[in-house]
Amino acid sequence: MSKTVIYEVEVMFGDCDPAGIVFFPNFSKWMDASSLNFFVQCGVPPWRELVKTTGIIGTPLLEIHTRFMKPATYGERLQIHTRVSEWKAKVFVHEHKVMRGDTLLCEGTETRAFCERDPANPDRIRAVPVPQDIIARCS
Repeated sequence: MSKTVIYEVEVMFGDCDPAGIVFFPNFSKWMDASSLNFFVQCGVPPWRELVKTTGIIGTPLLEIHTRFMKPATYGERLQIHTRVSEWKAKVFVHEHKVMRGDTLLCEGTETRAFCERDPANPDRIRAVPVPQDIIARCS
């Protein structure tokens, strides 16, 4: 079982549509930020450091699913609860629950891969096995 890490955001006026409701892509932006924050809070070095020691450049997004339950508006503080729900050989699934206090507003999953530059073509990237030490830090 993975740790759960909470990333908090304050909804700004510019995050909303003319009706004052958070524009849906902002939830994806916050989940993406929470994904990186998850690894930082678990003690994984920043990608710019990890690339120097392991060649891993980050965890690009492969797939995303989002379900919206309730709206949010500017001036509210939201908490994104993030955990890894599944570790596979080269990919993992991040599960996000966007909360306003005890109220679930949105939930989403992201499938991501740990990647490095392809030695045969440095303009491309390729997935690598999920490092066991990172799994251990996140458990």
